[in-house]
Amino acid sequence: MNQPETLTAAAAARHIARGELAATELLEACLDQIRERDGEVAAWAHVDEAGARATARKCDDEARAGSLRGPLHGVPVGVKDVIDVAGMTTTAGAAAFAHTEPTGDATCVARLRAAGAVIVGKTTTTELAYFEPSPTRNPCNPAHTPGGSSSGSAAAVGARMVPVALGTQTIGSVLRPAAYCGVVGFKGTHGLVPGDGVVPLAALSLDHVGVLARSVEDVGLVFGLLADAPVEQIEPRAPRIAVARELLERAEADVAERVWAAAERLGDAGATVTEITLPQSFAAIHDAGQAVLAGEFATFQSALYRAHADEYRPRTRGLIEEGLAQHTHEYVRAQQARARFRAEIVPLLEDAGALLTPSAAGTAPAGLDFTGDPWFCAPWSSIGAPAISLPNGIGADSLPHAIQLVGPTGSDGELLGLAGWCERVLAREGGLVREGA
Repeated sequence: MNQPETLTAAAAARHIARGELAATELLEACLDQIRERDGEVAAWAHVDEAGARATARKCDDEARAGSLRGPLHGVPVGVKDVIDVAGMTTTAGAAAFAHTEPTGDATCVARLRAAGAVIVGKTTTTELAYFEPSPTRNPCNPAHTPGGSSSGSAAAVGARMVPVALGTQTIGSVLRPAAYCGVVGFKGTHGLVPGDGVVPLAALSLDHVGVLARSVEDVGLVFGLLADAPVEQIEPRAPRIAVARELLERAEADVAERVWAAAERLGDAGATVTEITLPQSFAAIHDAGQAVLAGEFATFQSALYRAHADEYRPRTRGLIEEGLAQHTHEYVRAQQARARFRAEIVPLLEDAGALLTPSAAGTAPAGLDFTGDPWFCAPWSSIGAPAISLPNGIGADSLPHAIQLVGPTGSDGELLGLAGWCERVLAREGGLVREGA
């Protein structure tokens, strides 16, 4: 098969199941792509060529015997380096003091292995999944950031090094890099995917395990394997989408224009598109989320920080100091503000179907010292609502544009179904590579 590295995960799995593609052939194409591009892109913290080859050979033996482990049989997967993989150091993008040597897989990784995935290695992350950048460059334009904190996962998928990768999102760390690198990023309802074996940032309230891939079908397939409860992608009979003008006014002009154009095209294709006004509680949600993040991160890091404060990079150290200086009443009030916004916005989202917004204010910023502003993603992380970023064409400097769709908490299957419909309607030029069955 020509260029198997361009296949989506779902298409690759179908070809392997039908005997039209060997897992080893697909893996070698991905490894070739890593060798060709990772010197420039730097998406990988560790590539386990020997382990991945052994797993792929076993997958081929099983396929020949008519025994498939699951819907990802033989599909290569990258894992963000804050998630434990047995036998691979978890560095979390930090200095040696924070490294661990896991003897077992995080539950999310174990579920992918059980479904037949071939774990290729660990993708880079910003330090402890906060704002200190990784060395990764944007595969669409290496002079620009790939976003963060799931920098390597987004870049690896965007550069065709793997068809799918795991990431995590606390503020905007799956959807923003997905948007910048021209891939699909999805994070579901908070708590639906187990977080054990994942380095915590704000695990009690904000941390999500998410998926980066090349199609909505792929993220739905993988997320369904990760989730504790069944997530069925439900195709909408009568698509409903809302826009909030106040959000679009925060975006750069070309981004806002493309989002309005997408809304118009979706409306022309049969969606009911309405405008909504966000509740007053929206004004406090960014500060509330930051306060919760600082308080929980400082708590999780307190013991290490006492011993290694000077080894943290400045932005990470600043977040810990912010949390250590926080009073209990500040944390409680922030949690109250989150609860208020959730109580007010969820009924609006239920009535609207889903909210269409930019994924980020602009395309990927130039330079590597700043991973981009997560402002457009943060509110939905704060309330634990499912959200997805879809490519929306290519702009200047070969940089992707994107849109974000947000659903009410618990509507993961419905949001994925709507996103799949939108993906087909929008007919992106230069965006997602879709390889059929």
